Amino acid sequence: MELLENVFNVIGDLTWGWALIPFLVVLGLFFTMATGFVQLRYFVRMFRVLAGQNESADPNAISAREALLVSVGGRVGGGNIAGVAVAITLGGPGAVFWMWAIAAVGMATSLIECSLAQLYKRKEENGDFRGGPARSILFGLGADYRWLAVLYSVCLIASFALGFNAFQGNTVAGAALDSLGIKRVWTGIFLAIGTGLIVYGGIHRIAKVADVIVPVMAFGYILLALLVIAMNIGELPGVIRSIFANAFGFEEAVSGGMGAALAQGLRRGLFSNEAGLGSAPNVAATADVRHPVSQGITQSLSVFIDTFVICSCTAFVILLGKVYVPGAEGIDGVALTQQSLVSHLGEWAQYALTAAILLFAFSSIIYNYYLGENAMSVMTNKAFAVHGLRLVVVGIVFIGAVAPAATAVFFFSDPMMGILAVVNLLALMMLFPTAKRLIVDFREQLAAGVARPVLDPDKFKDLNIDRNAWTGKDPDAVPRRR
Repeated sequence: MELLENVFNVIGDLTWGWALIPFLVVLGLFFTMATGFVQLRYFVRMFRVLAGQNESADPNAISAREALLVSVGGRVGGGNIAGVAVAITLGGPGAVFWMWAIAAVGMATSLIECSLAQLYKRKEENGDFRGGPARSILFGLGADYRWLAVLYSVCLIASFALGFNAFQGNTVAGAALDSLGIKRVWTGIFLAIGTGLIVYGGIHRIAKVADVIVPVMAFGYILLALLVIAMNIGELPGVIRSIFANAFGFEEAVSGGMGAALAQGLRRGLFSNEAGLGSAPNVAATADVRHPVSQGITQSLSVFIDTFVICSCTAFVILLGKVYVPGAEGIDGVALTQQSLVSHLGEWAQYALTAAILLFAFSSIIYNYYLGENAMSVMTNKAFAVHGLRLVVVGIVFIGAVAPAATAVFFFSDPMMGILAVVNLLALMMLFPTAKRLIVDFREQLAAGVARPVLDPDKFKDLNIDRNAWTGKDPDAVPRRR
Protein backbone atom coordinates (compact mmCIF):
# COMPACT_ATOMS: atom_id res chain seq x y z
CA MET A 1 0.00 0.00 0.00
CA GLU A 2 2.85 2.37 0.86
CA LEU A 3 4.42 1.79 -2.56
CA LEU A 4 1.08 2.51 -4.23
CA GLU A 5 0.68 5.73 -2.23
CA ASN A 6 4.17 6.83 -3.26
CA VAL A 7 3.37 6.20 -6.92
CA PHE A 8 0.22 8.31 -6.74
CA ASN A 9 2.05 11.01 -4.81
CA VAL A 10 4.55 11.25 -7.67
CA ILE A 11 1.68 11.47 -10.17
CA GLY A 12 0.10 14.21 -8.08
CA ASP A 13 3.37 16.13 -7.96
CA LEU A 14 3.88 15.82 -11.71
CA THR A 15 0.39 17.09 -12.45
CA TRP A 16 -0.88 19.48 -9.76
CA GLY A 17 2.54 20.33 -8.40
CA TRP A 18 4.51 20.99 -11.57
CA ALA A 19 2.61 21.40 -14.78
CA LEU A 20 -1.16 21.37 -14.54
CA ILE A 21 -1.95 24.73 -12.97
CA PRO A 22 0.35 26.73 -15.33
CA PHE A 23 -1.07 24.66 -18.22
CA LEU A 24 -4.65 25.52 -17.23
CA VAL A 25 -3.81 29.20 -16.81
CA VAL A 26 -1.90 29.54 -20.09
CA LEU A 27 -4.50 27.61 -22.07
CA GLY A 28 -7.31 29.64 -20.51
CA LEU A 29 -5.56 32.87 -21.51
CA PHE A 30 -5.03 31.50 -25.03
CA PHE A 31 -8.71 30.54 -25.40
CA THR A 32 -9.72 33.96 -24.08
CA MET A 33 -7.60 35.88 -26.60
CA ALA A 34 -8.11 33.52 -29.55
CA THR A 35 -11.88 33.79 -29.22
CA GLY A 36 -11.90 37.56 -28.79
CA PHE A 37 -12.75 37.44 -25.08
CA VAL A 38 -15.82 35.31 -25.72
CA GLN A 39 -16.76 35.20 -22.02
CA LEU A 40 -17.11 39.00 -21.99
CA ARG A 41 -18.73 39.23 -25.41
CA TYR A 42 -21.59 36.97 -24.37
CA PHE A 43 -21.66 37.76 -20.66
CA VAL A 44 -25.13 39.35 -20.67
CA ARG A 45 -26.44 36.54 -22.88
CA MET A 46 -25.45 33.98 -20.22
CA PHE A 47 -28.20 35.10 -17.89
CA ARG A 48 -31.00 34.43 -20.38
CA VAL A 49 -31.02 30.77 -19.40
CA LEU A 50 -32.12 31.65 -15.85
CA ALA A 51 -35.51 32.66 -17.25
CA GLY A 52 -36.13 28.95 -17.71
CA GLN A 53 -37.01 29.09 -21.41
CA ASN A 54 -36.57 25.63 -22.97
CA GLU A 55 -34.90 25.68 -26.38
CA SER A 56 -36.11 22.18 -27.15
CA ALA A 57 -39.35 21.25 -28.86
CA ASP A 58 -39.50 18.19 -26.61
CA PRO A 59 -40.88 18.99 -23.13
CA ASN A 60 -39.30 15.78 -21.83
CA ALA A 61 -35.78 16.79 -22.82
CA ILE A 62 -33.15 18.11 -20.42
CA SER A 63 -33.25 21.89 -20.76
CA ALA A 64 -30.27 24.24 -20.83
CA ARG A 65 -31.34 25.57 -17.42
CA GLU A 66 -31.53 22.07 -15.90
CA ALA A 67 -28.08 21.19 -17.25
CA LEU A 68 -26.77 24.47 -15.82
CA LEU A 69 -28.18 23.75 -12.36
CA VAL A 70 -26.82 20.19 -12.32
CA SER A 71 -23.35 21.51 -13.17
CA VAL A 72 -23.63 24.34 -10.63
CA GLY A 73 -24.66 21.77 -8.04
CA GLY A 74 -21.54 19.79 -8.89
CA ARG A 75 -19.10 22.69 -8.97
CA VAL A 76 -20.45 24.25 -5.79
CA GLY A 77 -19.38 22.13 -2.85
CA GLY A 78 -16.92 21.95 -0.01
CA GLY A 79 -14.40 23.97 -2.00
CA ASN A 80 -16.68 27.00 -1.79
CA ILE A 81 -16.85 26.84 2.01
CA ALA A 82 -13.75 25.02 3.28
CA GLY A 83 -11.54 25.57 0.23
CA VAL A 84 -11.89 29.36 0.27
CA ALA A 85 -11.11 29.41 3.99
CA VAL A 86 -7.95 27.36 3.42
CA ALA A 87 -6.91 29.64 0.54
CA ILE A 88 -7.25 32.73 2.76
CA THR A 89 -5.48 31.06 5.70
CA LEU A 90 -2.47 30.01 3.60
CA GLY A 91 -2.44 32.77 0.99
CA GLY A 92 -3.99 35.75 2.74
CA PRO A 93 -6.80 37.96 1.40
CA GLY A 94 -4.98 38.27 -1.94
CA ALA A 95 -5.81 34.64 -2.72
CA VAL A 96 -9.40 35.77 -3.33
CA PHE A 97 -8.29 38.03 -6.19
CA TRP A 98 -6.43 35.19 -7.90
CA MET A 99 -9.48 32.94 -7.50
CA TRP A 100 -11.44 35.60 -9.40
CA ALA A 101 -8.70 35.85 -12.02
CA ILE A 102 -8.57 32.11 -12.72
CA ALA A 103 -12.37 32.00 -12.91
CA ALA A 104 -12.36 34.83 -15.48
CA VAL A 105 -10.12 32.88 -17.88
CA GLY A 106 -11.75 29.60 -16.85
CA MET A 107 -15.06 30.85 -18.18
CA ALA A 108 -13.56 30.74 -21.70
CA THR A 109 -12.13 27.25 -21.14
CA SER A 110 -15.47 25.99 -19.89
CA LEU A 111 -17.23 27.47 -22.91
CA ILE A 112 -14.84 25.65 -25.26
CA GLU A 113 -14.99 22.24 -23.58
CA CYS A 114 -18.78 22.30 -23.15
CA SER A 115 -19.41 23.46 -26.73
CA LEU A 116 -17.32 20.54 -28.02
CA ALA A 117 -19.15 18.11 -25.73
CA GLN A 118 -22.43 19.35 -27.21
CA LEU A 119 -21.18 19.06 -30.80
CA TYR A 120 -20.07 15.44 -30.45
CA LYS A 121 -22.94 14.21 -28.26
CA ARG A 122 -24.94 11.16 -29.32
CA LYS A 123 -28.70 10.63 -29.16
CA GLU A 124 -29.76 7.39 -27.51
CA GLU A 125 -32.79 5.25 -28.28
CA ASN A 126 -34.76 6.72 -25.39
CA GLY A 127 -34.19 10.25 -26.72
CA ASP A 128 -31.56 11.25 -24.13
CA PHE A 129 -28.19 12.67 -25.08
CA ARG A 130 -24.77 11.51 -23.95
CA GLY A 131 -21.53 13.35 -24.47
CA GLY A 132 -18.44 14.71 -22.79
CA PRO A 133 -14.68 14.78 -23.33
CA ALA A 134 -14.47 11.00 -23.88
CA ARG A 135 -16.91 11.17 -26.80
CA SER A 136 -15.26 14.37 -28.06
CA ILE A 137 -12.01 12.39 -28.22
CA LEU A 138 -13.66 9.35 -29.85
CA PHE A 139 -15.60 11.23 -32.52
CA GLY A 140 -13.47 14.34 -32.81
CA LEU A 141 -9.99 12.81 -32.88
CA GLY A 142 -10.90 9.37 -34.20
CA ALA A 143 -10.73 5.70 -33.23
CA ASP A 144 -6.93 5.81 -32.98
CA TYR A 145 -7.39 7.82 -29.77
CA ARG A 146 -9.85 5.44 -28.13
CA TRP A 147 -7.20 4.54 -25.56
CA LEU A 148 -7.13 8.20 -24.51
CA ALA A 149 -10.92 8.25 -24.12
CA VAL A 150 -10.76 5.09 -21.97
CA LEU A 151 -7.97 6.58 -19.83
CA TYR A 152 -10.10 9.68 -19.32
CA SER A 153 -13.13 7.57 -18.36
CA VAL A 154 -11.23 5.45 -15.84
CA CYS A 155 -9.80 8.56 -14.18
CA LEU A 156 -13.24 10.19 -14.06
CA ILE A 157 -14.82 7.20 -12.33
CA ALA A 158 -11.95 6.80 -9.86
CA SER A 159 -11.74 10.47 -8.87
CA PHE A 160 -15.30 11.78 -8.98
CA ALA A 161 -17.69 8.82 -8.68
CA LEU A 162 -15.61 7.04 -6.04
CA GLY A 163 -13.06 9.22 -4.24
CA PHE A 164 -14.82 12.57 -4.12
CA ASN A 165 -18.14 11.01 -3.13
CA ALA A 166 -16.46 9.45 -0.10
CA PHE A 167 -15.09 12.87 0.84
CA GLN A 168 -18.50 14.53 0.38
CA GLY A 169 -20.13 11.98 2.69
CA ASN A 170 -17.37 12.55 5.22
CA THR A 171 -17.78 16.36 5.09
CA VAL A 172 -21.53 16.23 5.71
CA ALA A 173 -21.28 13.69 8.52
CA GLY A 174 -18.54 15.69 10.23
CA ALA A 175 -20.52 18.94 10.04
CA ALA A 176 -23.69 17.25 11.35
CA LEU A 177 -21.76 15.70 14.24
CA ASP A 178 -19.99 18.91 15.24
CA SER A 179 -22.94 21.30 15.07
CA LEU A 180 -25.99 19.10 15.66
CA GLY A 181 -24.57 16.15 17.55
CA ILE A 182 -25.99 13.69 15.01
CA LYS A 183 -24.05 10.43 14.93
CA ARG A 184 -22.22 9.67 11.72
CA VAL A 185 -24.12 6.44 11.11
CA TRP A 186 -27.47 8.24 10.91
CA THR A 187 -26.10 10.83 8.49
CA GLY A 188 -24.60 8.01 6.46
CA ILE A 189 -27.91 6.15 6.26
CA PHE A 190 -29.75 9.33 5.26
CA LEU A 191 -27.23 10.17 2.53
CA ALA A 192 -27.12 6.61 1.21
CA ILE A 193 -30.91 6.33 0.93
CA GLY A 194 -31.25 9.76 -0.67
CA THR A 195 -28.45 9.02 -3.13
CA GLY A 196 -29.97 5.67 -4.09
CA LEU A 197 -33.44 7.11 -4.71
CA ILE A 198 -32.05 9.78 -7.00
CA VAL A 199 -29.37 7.94 -8.99
CA TYR A 200 -31.76 5.11 -9.81
CA GLY A 201 -33.92 7.67 -11.56
CA GLY A 202 -31.17 8.53 -14.05
CA ILE A 203 -30.25 11.93 -15.43
CA HIS A 204 -33.87 13.13 -15.55
CA ARG A 205 -34.39 12.63 -11.81
CA ILE A 206 -30.95 14.11 -11.10
CA ALA A 207 -31.89 17.17 -13.18
CA LYS A 208 -35.25 17.58 -11.44
CA VAL A 209 -33.69 17.32 -7.98
CA ALA A 210 -30.96 19.81 -8.92
CA ASP A 211 -33.64 22.18 -10.23
CA VAL A 212 -35.00 22.33 -6.66
CA ILE A 213 -31.91 21.93 -4.48
CA VAL A 214 -29.45 24.22 -6.25
CA PRO A 215 -31.51 27.45 -6.20
CA VAL A 216 -32.41 26.85 -2.55
CA MET A 217 -28.84 26.20 -1.45
CA ALA A 218 -27.33 28.99 -3.55
CA PHE A 219 -29.82 31.71 -2.68
CA GLY A 220 -29.92 30.68 0.98
CA TYR A 221 -26.16 30.92 1.31
CA ILE A 222 -26.04 34.18 -0.66
CA LEU A 223 -28.68 35.72 1.60
CA LEU A 224 -26.62 34.80 4.68
CA ALA A 225 -23.58 36.45 3.14
CA LEU A 226 -25.52 39.55 2.08
CA LEU A 227 -26.81 39.90 5.63
CA VAL A 228 -23.22 39.79 6.93
CA ILE A 229 -22.10 42.33 4.30
CA ALA A 230 -24.99 44.66 5.15
CA MET A 231 -24.09 44.50 8.85
CA ASN A 232 -20.48 45.41 8.05
CA ILE A 233 -20.96 47.62 5.01
CA GLY A 234 -18.64 50.30 6.37
CA GLU A 235 -15.72 47.85 6.46
CA LEU A 236 -16.31 46.44 2.97
CA PRO A 237 -14.15 48.99 1.05
CA GLY A 238 -11.22 48.23 3.37
CA VAL A 239 -11.59 44.49 2.82
CA ILE A 240 -11.69 44.89 -0.96
CA ARG A 241 -8.65 47.16 -0.79
CA SER A 242 -6.75 44.53 1.25
CA ILE A 243 -7.66 41.82 -1.28
CA PHE A 244 -6.04 43.79 -4.11
CA ALA A 245 -3.11 45.06 -2.05
CA ASN A 246 -2.24 41.58 -0.80
CA ALA A 247 -2.70 40.05 -4.27
CA PHE A 248 0.07 42.23 -5.74
CA GLY A 249 2.40 42.15 -2.76
CA PHE A 250 1.78 45.70 -1.53
CA GLU A 251 0.57 44.30 1.77
CA GLU A 252 1.95 41.03 3.12
CA ALA A 253 -0.64 39.19 5.21
CA VAL A 254 1.04 35.78 5.35
CA SER A 255 4.50 34.35 4.87
CA GLY A 256 5.23 34.21 1.16
CA GLY A 257 3.35 37.38 0.29
CA MET A 258 2.21 37.64 -3.33
CA GLY A 259 3.58 34.18 -4.18
CA ALA A 260 1.48 32.49 -1.51
CA ALA A 261 -1.62 34.45 -2.53
CA LEU A 262 -1.10 33.56 -6.21
CA ALA A 263 -0.45 29.87 -5.59
CA GLN A 264 -3.35 29.36 -3.19
CA GLY A 265 -5.80 31.44 -5.22
CA LEU A 266 -5.10 29.61 -8.48
CA ARG A 267 -5.07 26.14 -6.91
CA ARG A 268 -8.22 26.54 -4.82
CA GLY A 269 -9.99 28.41 -7.60
CA LEU A 270 -9.36 25.61 -10.09
CA PHE A 271 -10.46 22.94 -7.60
CA SER A 272 -13.66 24.88 -6.99
CA ASN A 273 -14.83 25.89 -10.48
CA GLU A 274 -13.43 22.80 -12.32
CA ALA A 275 -12.98 24.77 -15.57
CA GLY A 276 -10.76 22.71 -17.86
CA LEU A 277 -10.83 19.60 -15.69
CA GLY A 278 -13.24 17.83 -18.04
CA SER A 279 -16.06 17.14 -15.57
CA ALA A 280 -18.86 19.64 -16.35
CA PRO A 281 -18.96 18.87 -20.14
CA ASN A 282 -20.46 15.47 -19.32
CA VAL A 283 -23.53 17.22 -17.94
CA ALA A 284 -23.51 20.04 -20.51
CA ALA A 285 -23.93 17.47 -23.29
CA THR A 286 -27.27 16.24 -21.89
CA ALA A 287 -29.11 19.48 -22.77
CA ASP A 288 -31.25 19.72 -25.91
CA VAL A 289 -30.24 23.05 -27.45
CA ARG A 290 -30.20 24.74 -30.85
CA HIS A 291 -26.46 25.33 -31.10
CA PRO A 292 -23.48 23.86 -29.15
CA VAL A 293 -22.14 27.32 -28.30
CA SER A 294 -25.37 28.31 -26.57
CA GLN A 295 -24.77 25.60 -23.96
CA GLY A 296 -21.11 26.59 -23.81
CA ILE A 297 -22.19 30.11 -22.90
CA THR A 298 -24.57 28.73 -20.29
CA GLN A 299 -21.84 26.62 -18.69
CA SER A 300 -19.55 29.64 -18.62
CA LEU A 301 -22.13 31.18 -16.31
CA SER A 302 -21.74 28.15 -14.04
CA VAL A 303 -18.09 29.08 -13.44
CA PHE A 304 -19.12 32.68 -12.73
CA ILE A 305 -21.72 31.59 -10.16
CA ASP A 306 -19.32 29.20 -8.47
CA THR A 307 -16.43 31.62 -7.98
CA PHE A 308 -17.56 35.21 -8.38
CA VAL A 309 -20.76 34.65 -6.39
CA ILE A 310 -20.51 31.69 -3.97
CA CYS A 311 -16.75 31.78 -3.25
CA SER A 312 -16.91 35.56 -2.82
CA CYS A 313 -19.70 35.12 -0.27
CA THR A 314 -17.46 32.88 1.84
CA ALA A 315 -14.50 35.24 1.45
CA PHE A 316 -16.43 38.30 2.63
CA VAL A 317 -17.94 36.41 5.58
CA ILE A 318 -14.41 35.51 6.72
CA LEU A 319 -12.63 38.79 5.95
CA LEU A 320 -15.35 41.00 7.47
CA GLY A 321 -15.14 39.13 10.78
CA LYS A 322 -12.70 39.05 13.67
CA VAL A 323 -12.10 35.29 13.78
CA TYR A 324 -9.57 35.30 10.94
CA VAL A 325 -6.19 36.74 11.96
CA PRO A 326 -3.76 37.13 9.01
CA GLY A 327 -0.65 35.01 9.42
CA ALA A 328 -1.84 33.36 12.62
CA GLU A 329 -2.03 29.58 12.91
CA GLY A 330 -5.18 28.03 14.27
CA ILE A 331 -8.60 27.28 12.84
CA ASP A 332 -9.03 26.95 9.11
CA GLY A 333 -11.22 25.14 6.64
CA VAL A 334 -14.93 24.80 7.33
CA ALA A 335 -14.38 25.65 11.02
CA LEU A 336 -13.12 29.13 10.07
CA THR A 337 -16.16 29.79 7.90
CA GLN A 338 -18.49 28.42 10.57
CA GLN A 339 -17.00 30.45 13.42
CA SER A 340 -16.93 33.59 11.27
CA LEU A 341 -20.64 33.23 10.55
CA VAL A 342 -21.38 32.66 14.24
CA SER A 343 -19.40 35.77 15.19
CA HIS A 344 -21.55 37.83 12.82
CA LEU A 345 -24.99 36.31 13.26
CA GLY A 346 -25.00 34.25 16.43
CA GLU A 347 -25.11 30.55 17.28
CA TRP A 348 -28.02 29.80 14.94
CA ALA A 349 -25.76 30.48 11.95
CA GLN A 350 -23.80 27.27 12.48
CA TYR A 351 -26.97 25.29 11.89
CA ALA A 352 -27.71 27.25 8.74
CA LEU A 353 -24.20 26.52 7.50
CA THR A 354 -24.60 22.82 8.28
CA ALA A 355 -27.76 22.80 6.16
CA ALA A 356 -25.88 24.56 3.36
CA ILE A 357 -23.04 22.02 3.56
CA LEU A 358 -25.59 19.19 3.40
CA LEU A 359 -27.21 20.60 0.26
CA PHE A 360 -23.86 21.47 -1.34
CA ALA A 361 -22.47 18.01 -0.70
CA PHE A 362 -25.64 16.17 -1.72
CA SER A 363 -25.86 18.00 -5.05
CA SER A 364 -22.17 17.16 -5.62
CA ILE A 365 -22.76 13.48 -4.83
CA ILE A 366 -25.46 13.03 -7.45
CA TYR A 367 -23.43 15.07 -9.96
CA ASN A 368 -20.34 12.95 -9.31
CA TYR A 369 -22.38 9.79 -9.76
CA TYR A 370 -23.63 10.89 -13.17
CA LEU A 371 -20.06 11.65 -14.28
CA GLY A 372 -19.17 8.08 -13.37
CA GLU A 373 -22.19 6.64 -15.17
CA ASN A 374 -21.44 8.63 -18.30
CA ALA A 375 -17.80 7.50 -18.24
CA MET A 376 -18.89 3.89 -17.76
CA SER A 377 -21.10 4.11 -20.86
CA VAL A 378 -18.02 4.82 -22.99
CA MET A 379 -16.48 1.49 -21.99
CA THR A 380 -19.59 -0.73 -21.80
CA ASN A 381 -23.34 -0.55 -22.39
CA LYS A 382 -24.11 -3.50 -20.13
CA ALA A 383 -26.94 -2.74 -17.70
CA PHE A 384 -25.27 -4.68 -14.89
CA ALA A 385 -22.26 -2.34 -15.03
CA VAL A 386 -24.42 0.74 -14.39
CA HIS A 387 -26.36 -1.11 -11.68
CA GLY A 388 -23.10 -2.13 -10.04
CA LEU A 389 -21.76 1.44 -10.15
CA ARG A 390 -24.92 2.74 -8.47
CA LEU A 391 -24.60 0.22 -5.63
CA VAL A 392 -20.90 1.00 -5.21
CA VAL A 393 -21.52 4.77 -5.07
CA VAL A 394 -24.29 4.39 -2.48
CA GLY A 395 -22.01 2.17 -0.41
CA ILE A 396 -19.05 4.54 -0.68
CA VAL A 397 -21.14 7.53 0.41
CA PHE A 398 -22.22 5.56 3.49
CA ILE A 399 -18.70 4.36 4.32
CA GLY A 400 -17.23 7.84 3.82
CA ALA A 401 -19.80 9.26 6.25
CA VAL A 402 -19.52 6.56 8.90
CA ALA A 403 -15.75 5.99 8.99
CA PRO A 404 -13.73 9.23 8.90
CA ALA A 405 -10.45 7.39 8.32
CA ALA A 406 -11.96 5.55 5.32
CA THR A 407 -11.39 8.57 3.12
CA ALA A 408 -7.64 7.95 3.40
CA VAL A 409 -8.19 4.92 1.16
CA PHE A 410 -9.06 7.30 -1.68
CA PHE A 411 -5.65 8.98 -1.73
CA PHE A 412 -5.61 8.41 -5.49
CA SER A 413 -8.45 10.87 -6.17
CA ASP A 414 -6.44 14.06 -6.68
CA PRO A 415 -3.70 12.42 -8.80
CA MET A 416 -6.34 10.74 -10.98
CA MET A 417 -8.07 14.07 -11.43
CA GLY A 418 -4.69 15.48 -12.43
CA ILE A 419 -4.36 12.88 -15.20
CA LEU A 420 -8.00 13.53 -16.15
CA ALA A 421 -7.31 17.24 -16.57
CA VAL A 422 -4.14 16.70 -18.60
CA VAL A 423 -5.99 14.37 -21.00
CA ASN A 424 -8.86 16.85 -21.31
CA LEU A 425 -6.55 19.80 -21.98
CA LEU A 426 -4.60 17.89 -24.63
CA ALA A 427 -7.87 17.06 -26.37
CA LEU A 428 -9.02 20.69 -26.15
CA MET A 429 -5.81 21.86 -27.78
CA MET A 430 -6.24 19.44 -30.68
CA LEU A 431 -9.95 20.21 -31.10
CA PHE A 432 -9.73 23.98 -30.64
CA PRO A 433 -9.90 24.72 -34.43
CA THR A 434 -13.29 22.96 -34.45
CA ALA A 435 -14.45 24.93 -31.41
CA LYS A 436 -13.37 28.14 -33.13
CA ARG A 437 -15.46 27.21 -36.19
CA LEU A 438 -18.48 26.75 -33.92
CA ILE A 439 -17.97 30.15 -32.30
CA VAL A 440 -17.55 31.86 -35.68
CA ASP A 441 -20.74 30.19 -36.96
CA PHE A 442 -22.64 31.30 -33.85
CA ARG A 443 -21.29 34.85 -34.16
CA GLU A 444 -22.13 35.10 -37.87
CA GLN A 445 -25.73 34.03 -37.25
CA LEU A 446 -26.11 36.67 -34.55
CA ALA A 447 -24.62 39.30 -36.88
CA ALA A 448 -27.14 38.25 -39.56
CA GLY A 449 -30.01 38.97 -37.19
CA VAL A 450 -30.73 35.41 -36.00
CA ALA A 451 -31.75 35.84 -32.38
CA ARG A 452 -31.24 32.20 -31.46
CA PRO A 453 -28.66 30.52 -33.74
CA VAL A 454 -29.24 26.96 -34.95
CA LEU A 455 -26.46 24.53 -35.91
CA ASP A 456 -26.64 23.48 -39.56
CA PRO A 457 -24.90 20.08 -39.74
CA ASP A 458 -24.33 20.56 -43.48
CA LYS A 459 -21.78 23.24 -42.64
CA PHE A 460 -19.82 20.62 -40.69
CA LYS A 461 -20.01 17.63 -43.05
CA ASP A 462 -16.35 16.87 -42.47
CA LEU A 463 -16.99 16.20 -38.78
CA ASN A 464 -18.28 12.97 -37.21
CA ILE A 465 -21.42 14.39 -35.61
CA ASP A 466 -24.71 12.63 -34.93
CA ARG A 467 -27.37 13.71 -37.44
CA ASN A 468 -30.04 12.46 -35.03
CA ALA A 469 -28.77 14.90 -32.41
CA TRP A 470 -28.31 17.76 -34.89
CA THR A 471 -31.04 17.95 -37.51
CA GLY A 472 -30.51 21.59 -38.46
CA LYS A 473 -34.20 22.33 -37.88
CA ASP A 474 -35.42 25.25 -35.80
CA PRO A 475 -37.35 23.73 -32.86
CA ASP A 476 -39.91 26.54 -33.07
CA ALA A 477 -40.94 25.20 -36.45
CA VAL A 478 -41.47 21.65 -35.12
CA PRO A 479 -44.82 20.78 -33.50
CA ARG A 480 -44.43 19.88 -29.85
CA ARG A 481 -44.96 16.22 -28.95
CA ARG A 482 -47.98 15.47 -26.81
